[in-house]
Amino acid sequence: MNIAVFAYSRQGCRTARQVISHFSGSHITAYTMERFAEPGFFPLGKPAEAFYGSLFAASDIMVFIGSCGIAVRQIARHVKSKQTDPAVLVVDELGTFVIPLLSGHMGGANRQARALANTLGATPVVTTATDINKRFSVDSWAAENGFIIDSMACAKAVSAAILEKDIPMLSDFPVVTDYPNGVIPGNQGDLGIYVGYCEKMPFAQTLRLIPRVLHLGIGCRRNTPASAIREAVELVLQTHQIDRRAIRCAASINLKADEEGLLQFCREENLPILFYSAAELSAVPGDFTPSPFVEKVTGVNNVCERSALLGADRLIVKKTARNGVTVAIAVQNLEVHFG
Repeated sequence: MNIAVFAYSRQGCRTARQVISHFSGSHITAYTMERFAEPGFFPLGKPAEAFYGSLFAASDIMVFIGSCGIAVRQIARHVKSKQTDPAVLVVDELGTFVIPLLSGHMGGANRQARALANTLGATPVVTTATDINKRFSVDSWAAENGFIIDSMACAKAVSAAILEKDIPMLSDFPVVTDYPNGVIPGNQGDLGIYVGYCEKMPFAQTLRLIPRVLHLGIGCRRNTPASAIREAVELVLQTHQIDRRAIRCAASINLKADEEGLLQFCREENLPILFYSAAELSAVPGDFTPSPFVEKVTGVNNVCERSALLGADRLIVKKTARNGVTVAIAVQNLEVHFG
């Protein structure tokens, strides 16, 4: 994590050192006013708007040692969205209170405030409604688990409704803990939460939380263009109503490590791609769709299914062929935890 710490007094610098110690292991840069300069602290930059703006954009967490007013004045011009804003914490210079000021849920400021307060022996001052009412915070939970929130408007609707009633949740994956306050298992209703990789809407208004758990196995003829690979992948996704945002990576045989069309497709989709040897693919257990031609060329009887399954748990889409491209999809094992 990239963390920026700001102190505005001698005592603030002392408290800042405790904050820095708490976040050890992260990339931390500390700043203070020139007249309080001491080792480990850089001077606050000028002009202030550009200085704080650049750090606001580059930081995961900003910690202001001082008053809430100081923090508000410095970040106000740069606040954009809870999906992109960093977590902003305020700690009074004596380290008595830790206040999550911005991005309490998605940015993790509430969680970070509690942890930092525990280190400092301070009191966390958390003001978000779901937290103070001890109800489930869907955006915070999604962020902690790396789930993609399909609709921030729907997430807001869930957060408002959950203060008044229990919201049903449908998960494609096993829920291995008790449900938290505000959430019950269910598959119908006017408003609900769906955790999964399919493009389905089980509730009248459905908040879809999308885990990135799918491995996309791809085989192709030599010199296949990226457009042909994209068409084949799109066909599979549309046929099986799979959300492309659930794809975690692509995979193929290492003979395709220099296949420009495949590499271009992955670049354009911002997908990491894994390449495996024929021996690694042959060792994958399971019942696969064989191809004597593929085995003659590559040394393994199926590339797409085996490469998708290597590192995943089970195939959900078997080999689908289109214009010299074969596609398969496997899903990683996932258990849903609360708390």
